[in-house]
Amino acid sequence: MPTSIITTDDLQDFKLELLDDIKTLLAKQATGKLKKYLKSSEVMDLLQVSPGTLQNLRINGTLPYTKVGGIIYYDTEEIQKVMDANRVHHGLNP
Repeated sequence: MPTSIITTDDLQDFKLELLDDIKTLLAKQATGKLKKYLKSSEVMDLLQVSPGTLQNLRINGTLPYTKVGGIIYYDTEEIQKVMDANRVHHGLNP
């Protein structure tokens, strides 16, 4: 296996490239355009719910989903609609 020497210039280039990638990801997240469909594990992380709670949301029809080849996908726009529809406004005039 050949040995490569990494210079400080190489590290600086890597740092700048990494920072650009992070900025791009943050910009996509801010505009809400990261992913159209999320898997169950991603939805559990996003909503901070357990697997059982996510299953209950599917079973009672609260959270729409699509099942393809045994993998369950959730549309991010549908998740946002469910969150908006269940928003609670305390002390605000309608």
